[in-house]
This record gives sequence, structure tokens and C-alpha cells, in this order.
Amino acid sequence: MAEKSPVEEFKRALTQTMRSIAEEAELSVSFGTEKPALAGLKARLPQPARDLDPEDRQNVRGQSDSFALQLAHHDAAITMDLAPAETDARASFDAAETARCEALGARAMTGVGANINAMHQARCTKLGYGETMSQDEAPLAEALGFMVREKLTGMSPPPAALGVVNAWRDWVDERVGDKLGALESVVDDQEAFGHLTRDILVDLGLTDAAGESEQGDGEEGDGQDGDDGPQDGDGGQAESPDGMSAEEMEIGDAAMEEGDEQTLQMEGDEVEGESDGEEAGEAAQPYASDGPLNPEKSAYHIYTAQFDETIEAEELCDGEELERLRQYLDQQLQQMQGVVARLANRLQRRLQAKQNRSWEFDLEEGYLDPARLSRIIMDPMQPLSYKMESDTKFRDTVVTLLLDNSGSMRGRPITVAAMCADILARTLERCNVKTEILGFTTRAWKGGQAREIWMSNGKPGHPGRLNDLRHIIYKGADAPWRRARKNLGLMMREGLLKENIDGEALIWAHNRLLARPEQRRILMVISDGAPVDDSTLSVNAGNYLEKHLRNVIEDIETQSPVELIAIGIGHDVTRYYRRAVTIVDAEQLGGAMTDKLAELFDENEAVKKEKGVNTGALKAGGKMASSATRGGVRTGAVPVRGAGSH
Repeated sequence: MAEKSPVEEFKRALTQTMRSIAEEAELSVSFGTEKPALAGLKARLPQPARDLDPEDRQNVRGQSDSFALQLAHHDAAITMDLAPAETDARASFDAAETARCEALGARAMTGVGANINAMHQARCTKLGYGETMSQDEAPLAEALGFMVREKLTGMSPPPAALGVVNAWRDWVDERVGDKLGALESVVDDQEAFGHLTRDILVDLGLTDAAGESEQGDGEEGDGQDGDDGPQDGDGGQAESPDGMSAEEMEIGDAAMEEGDEQTLQMEGDEVEGESDGEEAGEAAQPYASDGPLNPEKSAYHIYTAQFDETIEAEELCDGEELERLRQYLDQQLQQMQGVVARLANRLQRRLQAKQNRSWEFDLEEGYLDPARLSRIIMDPMQPLSYKMESDTKFRDTVVTLLLDNSGSMRGRPITVAAMCADILARTLERCNVKTEILGFTTRAWKGGQAREIWMSNGKPGHPGRLNDLRHIIYKGADAPWRRARKNLGLMMREGLLKENIDGEALIWAHNRLLARPEQRRILMVISDGAPVDDSTLSVNAGNYLEKHLRNVIEDIETQSPVELIAIGIGHDVTRYYRRAVTIVDAEQLGGAMTDKLAELFDENEAVKKEKGVNTGALKAGGKMASSATRGGVRTGAVPVRGAGSH
């Protein structure tokens, strides 16, 4: 019998330890590159490194200890009764409860406390939290969770979390006084702890007193969702008795085994879900004109687009700061220049080889071919051989790089993405392939002005997309690289990266490509996850944005002349895109980008599928439309508008 590898032994020991701490013999534990998640008695942990690096090992242990302690000490029914309805308040309440569970383990076992601290250090580093952060950049729920943990255990927040905590500490202390310290006296009683946490959130102005909030929510949500169950004040789904929302209950155990994102994730992580059937926020919203390609696509709409913006990178930052950010990016480029440059040179050689002239041989007329004169010596009856120079057919091409500018890309992922985009743009420009670099995010966290208008209008049901989009043009296709190079430094700016609504970003980039005159158009999407916007998802179905993304991708892949490629950083995007690759480490991005482009330009590539003649621009609902006609082919871009505007 083959001996098990050290990694497998580590996984086995970790699983047994989790079951022991949680006191759950039926606990199922899996490992993967998806975000850590816990749903019922199924847990997914990070995949340990092959070399079992000590820091990585402690991070995985910390995640497993945290989940096990939540299973051991958390009663979901109590949370359902006490948790506030408001999105921010609920996130803070959950963060405090998670801190309570982790503190119980840390107080009893020193090693568990060290593991959990290491896990939070790795997580905050990955999220890109800085040493100094403003309140706009630092999630309050995250800060409150660390402050509660500090009061309960006496352990300081990990270094990577200090920026988040310091941004809010004075503000919180001024409003709650000694109440955070009082949590220690009720740490063993979840119900008493929950009541005191609720009082703290009232003092912070995040929610009302329990009686007032519940009464108000009942009146406001009555009849909004079309569901019989209770709802929260923002129109979201209420939790079931075992702590899962209606959407999560529909996911089922099978979805967890397939690797879909589940809830009960660590605070600060994105929450993703997938469910079937009609849910809150999916009431049919018909298109303004000639109907959808697929009836299911009519569900997506926009509450208001008046605050959305498409903006040049230089308009978001003054020239002096932009130059400073570009210098920082150049410093990072020096560390990676060699590897990515070699990959870019390889791509350049392949492209130029296709652009160079070639020769046709064994012709009856043309230039005499001296290399074949030996035939005449061997056989005087052989005719002379001629050759002619011919142009290789290389279609005029434009490439758009669409970069996810969401908060989860902070740190190394966005830096590597900016560097690779920079080098790839230079490489393609040398090969006479025009390149456009675009980014997508939102103008604000948790809704911005769109949400404010929705709230002032009485929070009508099913508002659809409820945030202000920000689409950034870093480099236009016709702009030379030397003029746009400094714009890429903007991605290094603190506070730029917020939330991501991928479906509408794809529509925007796709429509820009359709307006181009080039024969061949390639759209490469670089992202680290599914679309996440707390404001929208709190008042619509949990899969509202993801479902729209899938519909948009389907339309582009089946009916548009645009060739779509996707690269996922630490997230499996192959479940969305036909032509996609997932990389575990951001450092692999350069190789993935050049390899996928090289495949597209390879003349030996399999014959591409016919994608139909409908080449019109996409609307927000995912259907094809057009505003102009050229030679019988629809090409004009249509602005994104919501059929459900207020």
C-alpha cells in the first residue's frame, strides 16, 4: 500500500481536529482554491501548499479552527431572533458573533488563538488593507470584529488589520464607551452577548432598538417580495431556523460539492450563491422594444443609471499623483520585468511570424528557385521550378483587456494585472495590434447615490441593480502606449477599488469593440470572482448579478463576432466562460495572458464556430440591439439603460 504524502496526512489530521473541536463526527471537510466556506456540516478550506510552508500551514489551521468553533458555539436560531435587518448592522453583528466563537477557542487553547490570528493576518494581507486607511476604505464590520476580539482575548489585531481598526477605533469608542469591554462578561452566553451587541449597534446608529426596527420592517416589507416569509428592512431574505437564507437553502448540499460559493464565510469575503426558481427581485421586467432573446433575461434591470460614469483615468487623479503612482508601478515592474517580458517577446515572435511575407514554391512562372536546380542535374527532363512571394493573410485585429477593479483585487493581484496589461499593450502595439485597456468598479461601497434615492422613494420592491457604476478607460484603442502609460498607475490608488458588476461591464466593453473598424475583435476579461455588490444583492436574489453575467456571456459567445476569453485569479471562471483559464497565483497572469492570446492567433487553431450574423450591441438585459447599420451588419453601440428605472 502506497504511503500517504505529507499533505494528505496534514489534511487528514486537520479534518479529525475539526470534528473533535466542533464535536461533529459527520462534519465533511474539503480543500480547494475557492474561498473558504461553511454551510451546515460541510466546510471548504484553502488548499495547503505542497511544501507545507509553516505560514501557509498555520493559515489553514486557523481557518479550520474558526469554522470548528462556530459549529461548536454558535446557535443560528438565536442569531435569527436577534440579528438586525439593515445590511451594515447585520454584517457588524455577524462579525461580533464570529469573534465571540473564535475568542472562546483562543481563551481555552493558546495554539488555536495563534492559528486564528495568523489566518486573519493572511486574509487581510490578501484583501490589500493598508497601514493607514480612511473610513471610506475600511469596512466597519471588519474593524468592529477585530475590536471585539481584542476585548475578549486581550490579543492585538494582526498587523495587516491595524489600518482598518485604527480608522474606526476613536469613532466607536466615543459612541459606545465601555460596552465593548462588557461583552467579556457574557462571552459564554450567546443570547446575552447578542442583546448587548445589538445595543452597541444602536449606539453606533447602525440600527434601531429591537422592537422599533422589527415593527418598521414588518410594515415596510409587507407584500414587497411576493414570499410568505419574513424579510429584512432592505428587502433581503430572512434566515431560516438553521441560519441559512432562503437562497442558501435552495442551493442544497450538491452545490457545495460542486464548488459554488456558500455563505457563512469569513467577514470581508464576497458572498456568492446560485439558486433556481423565482426569487426576490426577479419579477419580470419586459424590454423597452422588441423583446429578449431568452425570456429569462428580462429579469435584470437598473433602478437608475443617472449616477453611472464612464471616465478617462486621468480625470480621476491629478497629474502629479498619477505620475507618482506610475513610478510606484514601475518599481514593481522591475521585479517581474524579466519573466513577463520573455513571455511577451514569445508572443511577439509568433505574431510577427504570421505578419511576414511568405513564398510559394513549385510554380510554373515567377522567380527561378535556385534551391531546386539540383533536380535538373539529376533528371534533365524535370521542368524548372519557380517561386513567388505572397502576403500572409493576417486580419486587422483589436484586443480589449477588461480588468476587474473590485476591492478583492487589492494588493498583489491588481499590481500584477496592471503590470501585465502594460507589457502586453506594448507588445501588441509593436505588432500593429491595437489594444484597449478598461477597468470596472463602482463609485461607492454599498450603493452610493442610487441607493439613497431608492431609500428616499420608500424602498420600492425589486429595484434591480442598485449602485453607481464606474467604468474607467485607461487606454483607448487608438491611443499610443506612450501617452497612456501613466494612466495604469491609477490602479495603485487607495480607495479606487470597490465593488464589481461584471455583466454590465462586459456589455460596455463589448459595445466599444463593436464600434471598431477592425476585422477581428478580442475581449479578454481578467477577474478574481463573480459579481458582488452588497447594495444590489441585499434587496434582490442572491444570484441576481451572477445570472445576468451568465446571460450576457451566452449572448456574446453565441451571437457576437467578438471573441471572448477570461482569466480567473484564484477563482474558477470556467463555469461562466467557454474559453477560460483559472490561475491560482497572480504571478501566473502574464503567462496565462500571452498563452491565451497566442492560441487565438495560432493559424492551426480549430475552426471557430459560426456565431450568427446578429452583431448588434448588448443592452443591460443581455439582449442584442443596434443603433446603426453598416453594409447590412448591425454595428452601433447602444447605451446601457434600465427598463425598471424609478
